Amino acid sequence: MKLQITLSSIFIILFLNNVYAASPEAIACKTALDKGDAVVALKQAEKALINNNKETEAYICQGRALMVTTKFDSALSSFKQANTLSTDAFDKTIATLLMGRSYHALKQDDLAITSFQQMLENAKAANNQAFERVAHNELGDVYFESKQYAQALPEYMAATKLAANDNERGESYEKVASTHHKLNQNDLAVEYQLKAYLMHDTAGTLDQYAHSSVELGRYYVVTKNYPSAENILNKIIKFAKEQGGAYYEAQGSYVLAQVKAAKGDIATAKRLVENAKYIAKNTNDKALDAEIDQETAGLF
Repeated sequence: MKLQITLSSIFIILFLNNVYAASPEAIACKTALDKGDAVVALKQAEKALINNNKETEAYICQGRALMVTTKFDSALSSFKQANTLSTDAFDKTIATLLMGRSYHALKQDDLAITSFQQMLENAKAANNQAFERVAHNELGDVYFESKQYAQALPEYMAATKLAANDNERGESYEKVASTHHKLNQNDLAVEYQLKAYLMHDTAGTLDQYAHSSVELGRYYVVTKNYPSAENILNKIIKFAKEQGGAYYEAQGSYVLAQVKAAKGDIATAKRLVENAKYIAKNTNDKALDAEIDQETAGLF
């Protein structure tokens, strides 16, 4: 029970699949890509471009297929060509979004930031607030991943103001909370994570609700609000067991162990960590196992 793709990403994919009046070959490219067949998608894109080497839609699909095959330099070239050929502000919004993601995949973050900033301007010109929000989040993510948290925060805050529904608000509040936590502003982290939790409780997926619960518990632990931490963590552990969400049961267990250890109940803390480790081993989740070791090192 782990969310593999965010609703925002789904929204973007749907937009990319429906916004263009494409040639039959470009449509076939998109169809193949949707089915996970990047090889066929590339062949269809090539056919489209042989027929019309100025078809923006074909370059977009070609670039997306190249990204799937991790050929980021080639993908970038396709997206640049699409951007050059585009005259419509929204088309340019999509092209610069994908250029930014390509640069980020290539670890050329300065160029990624420039592309996402241009995407933001394009989205404004297109009067498309949904993609303005995406641009702010993309910028925030680049800054966050490069540990430039002070630069990430205003981008995420700007995204919260453009959220169109509770699900988007929940996603944005969670990003803001995580950034405050990295800046050691943990009272604010609790404030925004609580907002995220309430949004996901009413509008989120089961995974979003579970994740927001664990993170809220984590921030309560950091601020030493142990009663609130125990309440939310016990609730999510019970919920995860009922829903078959072993991953979140394990996370909730090791964070609750931190509470128990802080309160001097070492025996219970050890049992909780052992349970979390058992789940990680039983599900063959090596990343989770390493996370548990890291988060509980020196706990008792």
